[in-house]
Amino acid sequence: MATTIKQVFVPDIGKFKDVEIIEVLVKAGDTVQAGDALITLETDKATMDVPAPFSGVVKELKIKAGDKVSEGALILTLECGDMSPLLSGADTLSPSQRADQSSSQSTNVPPLSKNVAQPPLKSADMSAHSIIKAHASPSIRRFARELGADLALIKGSGVKNRITKDDVQSFVKEQLSQPRGAAGGGLQVAEMPVVDFAQFGAIETKPLSRIRKLSGAYLHRNWVTIPHVTQHDEADITGMEAFRKQLNEEYARQGIRITPLAFLLKAVVEALQQFPEFNASLDASRENLVLKKYFHIGVAVDAPDGLVVPVLRDVNQKGLIQLAKELAEISARAREKRISAAEMQGGCFTISSLGGIGGTAFTPIVNAPEVAILGVSRASMKPVWKGGKFEPRLMLPLSLSYDHRVIDGAAAVRFTTFLAQALSDVRRLAL
Repeated sequence: MATTIKQVFVPDIGKFKDVEIIEVLVKAGDTVQAGDALITLETDKATMDVPAPFSGVVKELKIKAGDKVSEGALILTLECGDMSPLLSGADTLSPSQRADQSSSQSTNVPPLSKNVAQPPLKSADMSAHSIIKAHASPSIRRFARELGADLALIKGSGVKNRITKDDVQSFVKEQLSQPRGAAGGGLQVAEMPVVDFAQFGAIETKPLSRIRKLSGAYLHRNWVTIPHVTQHDEADITGMEAFRKQLNEEYARQGIRITPLAFLLKAVVEALQQFPEFNASLDASRENLVLKKYFHIGVAVDAPDGLVVPVLRDVNQKGLIQLAKELAEISARAREKRISAAEMQGGCFTISSLGGIGGTAFTPIVNAPEVAILGVSRASMKPVWKGGKFEPRLMLPLSLSYDHRVIDGAAAVRFTTFLAQALSDVRRLAL
């Protein structure tokens, strides 16, 4: 098959002059097809690929990355066989060569092709080759799309931190080598921007505590892999609070202090027994629900170095006084950093009480593998319509976050309604 050497020039790119070549996409010896991108140009507003006007083998590059070119600049030479061109032979000539094509014997360009000529590639046509913002050339974006790679997650190693083909390939290889967990381990997010805060004013850098580092990773995992919904409600604890104060007077000599949390533990167990899907976990396959027959409740403790969640075991088998003693003891050890890892495992359900600090409502994050968590805010006196008139009642805000894969909204409302009723009538806790 006869071959000819043809020259490829920068086509009409509008009024742009001295446009920088930010990427050379081929090398000598490469086989290209008509339409394949050869180089990428970048102006101050956009990037554009220059495609091959016909198929062939790259013989010699006449440019390199960083060069500045204008319309008509020689890019490379192609060794072409008997292939159908994308553009006519005339379109491969520089403007001066078009005018002097009769004297083209001094160049490597053959006489005009007999094929039907197509219009030259204008700057407007370059948008068909994806004129886009900086970060990656159109050809690299197309390559990344074909591989399913998210360019937002890829760090560029090219000129001006542009993403190259090697960057995309390395990213894909890295992703394929990572394990994919059933809980959504393949989730990818863009990196946070790196900001030099000192440029805006005085700063102080303080390292995170070990607890915050560990809990932060778990909280992030739980938040992004569990479909959270939070149900808010209120419980009338006027009677409960009066009874709690009475008990504290009775047990003061024994050094026992009964907090609202002891009542919450008892009420939560009652609700878990009534609604067993809240006392459950999804198995590793995410296709089965493991229903637990024990009632171990985690209690979030605000320790100096960060939040810790010790677990009180067999809450269903204990009375208010015993729970009050255990709560005081385990909370003290948690704040003194004397809590063991074993004492923070095996929980079925978690209570996060911020009532001693304040707030009206919040969205607690489910403590996986549990499927629900109860947030409690500060109780406040409110006028409640009862018996044809308003009465001042002490209302406790409840915020129940739950895993929507396991629990639906109706079940969550039933759970908080039952819980509120149990707290409003402490006699129910004695049943």
